[in-house]
Amino acid sequence: MIQLYEFPLSGHSHKARLLLSLLHLPYDSVVVRGTDREHKAAGFLAMNPFGQVPVLRDGDVVLRDSQAILTYLARRHGGDSWLPGDPVQHAQVAAWMATAANEMTRGPNALRLHHKFGRDIPVEEARQVTANLLNVLEARLSTHDWVALDHITIADIALFPYLALAPEADIDLGAHPHVVAWLARIQALDGYVNMPGIPDYRALLR
Repeated sequence: MIQLYEFPLSGHSHKARLLLSLLHLPYDSVVVRGTDREHKAAGFLAMNPFGQVPVLRDGDVVLRDSQAILTYLARRHGGDSWLPGDPVQHAQVAAWMATAANEMTRGPNALRLHHKFGRDIPVEEARQVTANLLNVLEARLSTHDWVALDHITIADIALFPYLALAPEADIDLGAHPHVVAWLARIQALDGYVNMPGIPDYRALLR
């Protein structure tokens, strides 16, 4: 049985949780108690020396980092659709995965850490990164249903949580209707699971 070590309020954990559900893969959720600093205990650090969630265990395979977990699940359990083997398509997905790790982390994720959890961040820089990211995504999604290819891939899953959590980051998506429609498309997928703080974007389109 797959085990996912996670925080319930972690967007990075939700990426793995969401793909597991969309792939209809049974798994055990192991909630790591951050208030007790379980993620800094020796047992957890043996799985991830950085002391961060999520961590995925699948038999003898132990993986840290949400991007790596998505890649592993896609290739091992998702066939060729979620992360194609074709070099060009694979690279297109990888480019947006890099966006999730870079701009998404420095922008929307950082703003959520600031507004929801009180983290001290360079707020204006995070706002500028977020504004540019939203403009790029809005332009892309104005002519495409999905960010990387003509079907959903792990790039969409990697980008989803911290944009979907926009209200907790004090981000207004009102000027980006194609981004909102994309969020709603993901929420309409068979197997979609929500997390606290993510509104129903489908309701905005009704």
